[in-house]
Amino acid sequence: MGRPSTILVLTHPFDPTADYVVAELNQRGVPVFRCDPGEFPRRLTLTARLDAAGWQGRLRLPERCVDLADIGCVYYRRPTLFDLPDDLSGEVRRWASQEARMGLGGVLATLPNWLNHPKDIAAAEYKPAQLAVATEVGLHVPPTLITNDPDAARAFAEQSGPVVYQSLTPASVADGDTHRLVFAAPVSPEWIDASVGLTAHLFQRSLADESHEVRLTAVDDTLLATRIDAHSQAARTDWRADYDHLGYTALADADIPAPVRSGITALLNRFRLRFGVFDFVVTPDETWWFLEINPNGQWAWIQGATGQPIAAAIADALQRGGPGQERASPS
Repeated sequence: MGRPSTILVLTHPFDPTADYVVAELNQRGVPVFRCDPGEFPRRLTLTARLDAAGWQGRLRLPERCVDLADIGCVYYRRPTLFDLPDDLSGEVRRWASQEARMGLGGVLATLPNWLNHPKDIAAAEYKPAQLAVATEVGLHVPPTLITNDPDAARAFAEQSGPVVYQSLTPASVADGDTHRLVFAAPVSPEWIDASVGLTAHLFQRSLADESHEVRLTAVDDTLLATRIDAHSQAARTDWRADYDHLGYTALADADIPAPVRSGITALLNRFRLRFGVFDFVVTPDETWWFLEINPNGQWAWIQGATGQPIAAAIADALQRGGPGQERASPS
């Protein structure tokens, strides 16, 4: 067989999660071209010409390059913003950034195989859409309200019993020099005030009787689930708030209920995703309650804690190229 296709890894230089996958591909002898699109246009150069076969050309860094035609699959992780020249400012800078996105991003978007395509990641990040699709495909979803009406929020809290507030976006807020993490928090009706009117808020019925939580990483047809047991009150409310008091147990494939497996597969298909990190709460009656999917979520610490072969599953998927393709030969 010929030389295997190159895997294009798009992320920032200090991404330890991507490091796991690159190391796995290197061990297999699979060529990797790793770059940060944010290095365009200072360090990263694109040259692409359209012909009958599509866009032909290359990406080039000072130390290496890759032909677009040699790229078998793209692993999209966490690229940074474009590194534009310092003397650009105001409208010119905004224009140049848009041109870079439409030019570099537009050419890369035509590559056929992704894990995951950025437009699919963007569509799947809307939590209201996630919850609606999860319900449609048969996953259990706690009663949920999204509102900026304090009276509606107060009524929901009174009627639903204990409720929690959850952020609709990644759980961090920068305010000047202060960086704050936003975790799920229990909410009582009397605490709800006019500040709810400032923006959209998501409230869910609390699953206060939970047994444990599950972090499940899906890569194509491979599902790798980890039981998370919380050993502090903060961790029981939101395990991200207290990593030091968590216990991890890798679950067997048979531990994933069949309806959950089929729901996950259907949800991934609806959003055109090949990769996703799911969060579930499991109650004592063994019901798995869907909380969210992160279409570009972190998983490296789970692999480190449990030994689950997540990086290997991602490398397998990248070597396959598309979800229905045979795995590329390493030799």
